[in-house]
Amino acid sequence: MSDNDTRPTDAEIEAELKGVPEDMIDQTSASEELTRLREDLETAKQDVLYAKAETQNVRRRMEKDIADARAYAATGFARDILSVADNLARALETIPADLREDDKFKNLVAGLDATGREIEKVFASHGIVRIAAMGLPLDPHQHQAMIEMPSADAEPGTVISELQAGYMIKDRLLRPAMVAVAKKPD
Repeated sequence: MSDNDTRPTDAEIEAELKGVPEDMIDQTSASEELTRLREDLETAKQDVLYAKAETQNVRRRMEKDIADARAYAATGFARDILSVADNLARALETIPADLREDDKFKNLVAGLDATGREIEKVFASHGIVRIAAMGLPLDPHQHQAMIEMPSADAEPGTVISELQAGYMIKDRLLRPAMVAVAKKPD
């Protein structure tokens, strides 16, 4: 011990505590108290680390939710507008070649074609792409088999006809392609 040490000795502490009721005196020694405080400090450090980790996880989840909301915000509208695009495509397919060349209908057909191209351009700008189906094996994650048709030309399980186009928005399925699938001839 040095001369500068001003900590009270055991005798001084006992003299100071004379007359104090026993139930008011903390019987734990200083080393026990120090051990308890160290344990409390370790527990508090662990709690802080867990809280920081949880905060970071919540932040990451929120960032992902925000990114998903931005990327897929148009999903409901896109599903609704697909039927409009389907109807326009069907209308264009039903126009006979002789009417396409007729001067009275040429501008109407050109306008409908331009509208179809514009819809495809808007779809592409929002990450909406058509699912490839024809000639590919049936993919239950992208195709919905509506009928099986006997075919000697195609492998069983191969898409031989597309009844309705399917679409993806970014990496999620917007609408499955409704297809006819080849099966072995009877």
